[in-house]
Amino acid sequence: MDSAAREDANAPNWAEVQKLLAVRLDALGDVLMTTPALHAAKASNPARHVTLLTSAGGAEAARLVPDVDDVIVYDAPWVKATSVRPGAGPDRQMIRRLAAGRFDAAVIFTVYSQSPLPAAMLCYLADIPRRLAHCRENPYQLLTDWVREREPERGVRHEAERQLDLVAAVGWRSDDRRMRVRVPDTAAATIERRLDAAGLDARTRWAVLHPGASAPSRRYPLERFGSVVRALAGRYGWRIVLTGSSDELPLLEPLRAIAPDRILSLGGELSLAELAALIERAPLLIANNTGPVHVAAAVGTPVVDLYALTNPQHTPWQVPSRVLSHDVPCAPCYRSVCPEGHHLCLEGVAPERVVEAALELMRARRRIRRTHGAHGTPPDARVAEHARAQASIAEGGR
Repeated sequence: MDSAAREDANAPNWAEVQKLLAVRLDALGDVLMTTPALHAAKASNPARHVTLLTSAGGAEAARLVPDVDDVIVYDAPWVKATSVRPGAGPDRQMIRRLAAGRFDAAVIFTVYSQSPLPAAMLCYLADIPRRLAHCRENPYQLLTDWVREREPERGVRHEAERQLDLVAAVGWRSDDRRMRVRVPDTAAATIERRLDAAGLDARTRWAVLHPGASAPSRRYPLERFGSVVRALAGRYGWRIVLTGSSDELPLLEPLRAIAPDRILSLGGELSLAELAALIERAPLLIANNTGPVHVAAAVGTPVVDLYALTNPQHTPWQVPSRVLSHDVPCAPCYRSVCPEGHHLCLEGVAPERVVEAALELMRARRRIRRTHGAHGTPPDARVAEHARAQASIAEGGR
């Protein structure tokens, strides 16, 4: 780790930090993939108070994270999803709010394609004395603790691993490296009532299927999802629970119509807490590379992940999974819309592969439950499955 500026003699060392500002300005999945690092920050000093500065989209997830004590919502102008605004008034107001918080230190979490310097400037102007981040260029005084950016030139780590390495640079570590959310009791009770009313219990073969994703390049074709539903619901007698936002209802209705007596659609009806409760109860999630996959990893539910090769670092973390894709020479493209127009990294995945992956994970889950009871997959098995998923994506999912 490089020191980018002469240390303030009055600044606390990292072991002494009591009030921490964690900055993660991305969406739901990115916040969840940061939870192992947040846990390491908290485990290193249980009295440490952790405030997460995040986007409006990330805040709903942040409020379910047990290691986060407070959440501040900030839609930063350097983040793609933020709407254009007429002036810098909200940003000046945020600087004042952070300054009033009197934080001892800030850790800025970014993916390797993002610059931490705008957030570092925000924290610098708020007089936060310690500031840590990965950075490609010399940050000079904006960071007091600089971890040189070496991705992707020297290989790409999983996003959770990347952030764990960042906080390890200042001595914050934990043996427990899982992602985590806390499902509220009220949400769990609501989902239990819905599932009981639908006749879905531990004796039933059922799965949650989430066909949406924020980026078109990360969506498995709807007609292929339809083939998966026909096989699982028709040939194998599974029940299917469809999830998605209100905007994604046009994706859900054609799937529900395939077998209305075997398919329950909860599209547009669930809060994030209720979605987490549903996925926690589910034997299996089938989804694109999108936020619910990381919810599943946080609650320990196996995942069939239709993984578009837009980027390599977001596979399911330490949870039984099958990562399915088709190798293409244009990967990774880092694009929201397929630049080649063929979507082959997903179009090349046959529905039969998805069905077989689902059957395989369901069989494995039932074997594990027979061995370990209701506690499900032990941590070492989750780690082994994660390693297999990483190998799968490295080989193009073949």
